[in-house]
Amino acid sequence: MTASILVVGAGNMGGAILSGWLSSGAASANDIAVLDPRPGKQAQDAISNGATHLSEAKDIPDSIQTVLLGVKPQLFPQIRSGLSAALPANTLILSIMAGLSAQSLSRTFADARVVRAMPNTPASIGKGVTAYATDADTPADVIQRIETLLGATGTVLRVADDTQIDAVTSVSGSGPAYIFNLCEALAQAARSVGLEPDVADALARQTVIGASALLDASPDSPTALREAVTSPGGTTQAALDVLMASEGLAPLMQKAVQAAFDRACELSL
Repeated sequence: MTASILVVGAGNMGGAILSGWLSSGAASANDIAVLDPRPGKQAQDAISNGATHLSEAKDIPDSIQTVLLGVKPQLFPQIRSGLSAALPANTLILSIMAGLSAQSLSRTFADARVVRAMPNTPASIGKGVTAYATDADTPADVIQRIETLLGATGTVLRVADDTQIDAVTSVSGSGPAYIFNLCEALAQAARSVGLEPDVADALARQTVIGASALLDASPDSPTALREAVTSPGGTTQAALDVLMASEGLAPLMQKAVQAAFDRACELSL
């Protein structure tokens, strides 16, 4: 076995990143080993195409250079000692576990370089955004390695330090769910004004897709784009008067992001 990348925890997020690597060419299936008793569909596809499926940490090969650590943070205490004992020295650990600080992980993986990162699920189609934090003295070649792997799944941003990753988690890590919920709500509202369910769903879905594509393609700010759609006294203005009321969308989003941030902090070890 010559796998150089180990994916520990290949569920939704780990699988999304794995899929992004394969589709972008950043890694081949033969480069990857998966340690997960119940890997998700994307990981199962990779295994079918040549990735190695490991049953136990003791089976980790000496060829591993990089570990994507994507298990649920609540499960990490159950595997950390066995994983630490099995990994080769000088491994690069890319942790995408919410709440677990780099300092805590460094105590477990004393001979490894620990990088904390937070991606999101659009990584599976190359449209993700991942923020990461690493030591200020991290060598340039290691930074390049980190950004090559994380950048294969979309945009990659380096933040000042590990303490900001919980905030990143609450915004972009959890953020796709906020957008999907917006789409659900818009479709429900469309049905409430008389549209057939299939039409309502299609209109809501394509509106979110189209608006996102315009936001991506335009140099204008979200505020400018919103204002361009909004004629004074028109239908859009009437809707925005509701959404932007004192107890409207902005305060609600702030509360949602704060709740996600607080939960990330609660998970911290």
